[in-house]
Amino acid sequence: MTPFKDMAKFLRESRVNKALTDRTIVYESHVRMFLKSVRYDEKEKMIYSAVQKKDENDQDVDIEVKFNVGNLRRVLELGDSDDDPTIVPERLCKGLWFRMGFTGHVNGKYLKSMFSKPYKFLVHCVVHALSHRKGAYDKTSDYIMNIITYLVLNNISQVLFDHNIRGEKYIMYPRFIKMLLGDQVTDHPKDPADVLNLCHMKSETLGRLGQI
Repeated sequence: MTPFKDMAKFLRESRVNKALTDRTIVYESHVRMFLKSVRYDEKEKMIYSAVQKKDENDQDVDIEVKFNVGNLRRVLELGDSDDDPTIVPERLCKGLWFRMGFTGHVNGKYLKSMFSKPYKFLVHCVVHALSHRKGAYDKTSDYIMNIITYLVLNNISQVLFDHNIRGEKYIMYPRFIKMLLGDQVTDHPKDPADVLNLCHMKSETLGRLGQI
C-alpha cells in the first residue's frame, strides 16, 4: 500500500471521490427498466426514461425520470460547472503524462503499465470507475487521460455525460444510473435477489498493481 498512500489521499480529497467510492446497491431490474424506455432529447440536453414502483394500492405505476448534466454533477458531487472547459489541449495532456512517469511513445498507446506505480493506481481507479470498458483495462483512452487532467482543471461532469451516459452505454454505468434514479425515486421496490453484484477495489488489486 505504501507506493499508493499519497495517491489514495489525493483521490479521497478530489472531486471524483464519491464517483469512485460510493457503494450504492444496484438492482438489476431498476437498470433494465430504465434502459427499456430511455431516450435523449438533444434540444433540451436531457435524458428521459421511466421506472416502475408500487402505488398505495400495490399496483405497478410508471414514474417518469429525467436528468441532465447538472443532475449528474450534483449526485456525484463532482464540483465543476457548465462554464468549465471540456477539451484539454493535446500538448497539455501529453505533458501531464510524462510528468506522471509515462515511459511509452508520445504518439503510441497509453498503457497503465507504462506509468510509475502511484499513477498506475490513479489510472486504474479512473478507468474502472469512470470509463465504459468491459475489459482491456490496461489501455487508457484519450478521454480518460483528459478526465485525469480535469481533476485539476476542467468539467468532468460534461465529459462523463457526453461520452458515457448520453452515449448509450448506460448499462456500463449501473451504479451511476442507480444513484441518479435513487435521487428521484426514493421508494423503489428492493428485492435482495435482484441485487447486481459489482466489483470494488480490494487490497489484492493494489498488490497486483504493485507487481506490474
